[in-house]
Amino acid sequence: MRYNEKELQALSRQPAELAAELGMRGPKKGSGERRPALTGPLAPLCPQPVGALLLERCRVTQEEPSGFSISFLEDPERKYHFECCSEEQCQEWMGALRRASYEFMRRSLIFYRNEIQKMTGKDPLEQFGISEEARFQLGGLKA
Repeated sequence: MRYNEKELQALSRQPAELAAELGMRGPKKGSGERRPALTGPLAPLCPQPVGALLLERCRVTQEEPSGFSISFLEDPERKYHFECCSEEQCQEWMGALRRASYEFMRRSLIFYRNEIQKMTGKDPLEQFGISEEARFQLGGLKA
């Protein structure tokens, strides 16, 4: 995914679901303190962003009691390591990152759409003018 500096700065001004001082090592050499902030399916790496991680087709794994990593299914060697202050903070970050992924949001949409349809007998997406093709794509997967 490509983005420009202005888009990244605008994203960094949005309220973050989670922000903290974490140790971070990226796939390239170098490590240091970063202040990751979680905003939607993109995770900016600090308030004056130098980059962002698109949380799509990624895996969040606990590496040690107070550390976790983010790797990507297409390139498992591209791994970002984060060190938290405590195991509780680590669990909080891992849960938030998993919930922010595109796959999680899509599964949630499918689940709630099906639940609303069971209760009301109507497709809730119809009121928003979602095309038949899009409804078909959403209906093709089970939550």
